[in-house]
Amino acid sequence: MANKRINMSKVRKVIQLYEKGKSKLFISNYLSVARNTVKKYLSLYQILGLSLEDINNRTDAELESLFIANAEVELSPKIKNLYAFFPYMERQLKKTGTTKMLLWRAYIEQYPDGYRSSQFCEHYKRWGKKLSPLMHMTHKIGDKMYVDYAGKTLEVVDEETGEIKEVQFFVAILGASQYTYAEASASQKKADFIASIENSLHYFNGVPAAIVPDNLRSAVTRSDRFEPTINESLLDFADHYQTTVLPARAYKPRDKSSLSEVCNFRRLFLLAESFTIY
Repeated sequence: MANKRINMSKVRKVIQLYEKGKSKLFISNYLSVARNTVKKYLSLYQILGLSLEDINNRTDAELESLFIANAEVELSPKIKNLYAFFPYMERQLKKTGTTKMLLWRAYIEQYPDGYRSSQFCEHYKRWGKKLSPLMHMTHKIGDKMYVDYAGKTLEVVDEETGEIKEVQFFVAILGASQYTYAEASASQKKADFIASIENSLHYFNGVPAAIVPDNLRSAVTRSDRFEPTINESLLDFADHYQTTVLPARAYKPRDKSSLSEVCNFRRLFLLAESFTIY
């Protein structure tokens, strides 16, 4: 009966005993659970990158969504290696300049027979959703345009003089369609920021109901969870185009999830090949 589902209270006990150093054979005999079932849930526990604290803080329903859905899938060594890599990947992605492509290359060096980049990213997306349940954001057509600067400062070379100049990578994306505009601009200063937004409106050939910037100084002069102070020049710009400015909440990256999704290595690489300097 190794494939028989067990209730989540037993799953908790399996993990608690395992974390206390008990063997899988001991846990199987002590809890009257098939040894293969113990091995299966402990494997899921490990490849999902969870801790005992995570298990104790989750409800039975949350644990069921984590374990039961995954337990129905054959856990091959290939998928085990992939999911074991994801906790490390999640930590590395918080560092400036680290991309999914760089981490995929590190993964494929370690596991040459591993998943290709598209499958790698898709599995990581699923893994992230299971670890961090979030409210799904539904975007209406023409509702919001998300704007921000992505990644590290880039460099361009003047073809005539050979001078190397640093540029900022501006990105604007429409929430509903994921239609994207990007350009390299001289700086993140107010004038350049507003000019980049205006360029994106011309590119999209329309104006959204709201523009959603991050809390950078060019957009917000004072951050506040409930009532941030928006730069007056940006407000005048919004009034001129009959739209509004809705800054993302400070320290809430999920408020601008569309930008997070679009700033992956492939799309950025393609966009970088056709930069326009303003």
